[in-house]
Amino acid sequence: MTSLPIVGAAMTLNDLEIHRDWIFEKNRDLELQSFVDANTLNGDWTPVAERAKKMLDGHQGRLGIHGPFWGFVIGSQDPDVRAVVSKRLTQGIDVCAAIGATQMVIHSPYTTWSYNNLDANPGERERIVEHFQLTMKEAVKRAEDIGCTMVIENIEDIDPNIRVALADSFNSPAVAVSIDTGHAYYAFGSTGAPPVDYYVTAAGNRLQHVHLQDADGYADRHWSLGEGTIQWHSVFKALSKLESNPRLIIEIKDKSKIPASAAYLASLGIAE
Repeated sequence: MTSLPIVGAAMTLNDLEIHRDWIFEKNRDLELQSFVDANTLNGDWTPVAERAKKMLDGHQGRLGIHGPFWGFVIGSQDPDVRAVVSKRLTQGIDVCAAIGATQMVIHSPYTTWSYNNLDANPGERERIVEHFQLTMKEAVKRAEDIGCTMVIENIEDIDPNIRVALADSFNSPAVAVSIDTGHAYYAFGSTGAPPVDYYVTAAGNRLQHVHLQDADGYADRHWSLGEGTIQWHSVFKALSKLESNPRLIIEIKDKSKIPASAAYLASLGIAE
């Protein structure tokens, strides 16, 4: 990055009704969160997609969605469960095709427990990768066909490198890496992980997406930026060394504070 990055945000279409001018004024990147629910994906979601396209007419920023994640972990040992998850992921990519989204966020399979036990059982590392790949196979092919990238977000990940290796195992432009700053900070504060900026450095140019949320290192707070204790200067210093131009997406609980979060970063002189 050669100049201050412009941050975007994650929100539902109802939130977009409120923040549309803010998104459009700088053609900020947008992540829609209206397609995460199984009932939505199993039903007729085309009216929702049409609403999105109408609201985003003229938008020149990058568009993505948060993929489905409720109720499952990608990479189950159970083949029947994998079939359901594969269906959900492919449904998400179908939404991307319908609305012109070029990115979908998915969740890492690695847990706090797995960090301490991956090497306790021979072949466990390889099994997780295998099951993840089997689950993702159809969605990855579909994503390649439409020019969409699935980015794997850290959830409980303690090792910042393991998810990068997982993405690399696909050898596909349709699979890359995401970082959630609050998740990384939780792992740092509560489970012995390295600081947030280390996650950025570990991902390097495989990083194509970042969820920006503030926290206290104890829980997944999704506070407005500046309300927690994340060291934002170190995070953005690490980001400034990348050439991959990741989407920087404010993802907070109180959507009314999205502009304030961006203003806070601007007050630090690190983003706008």
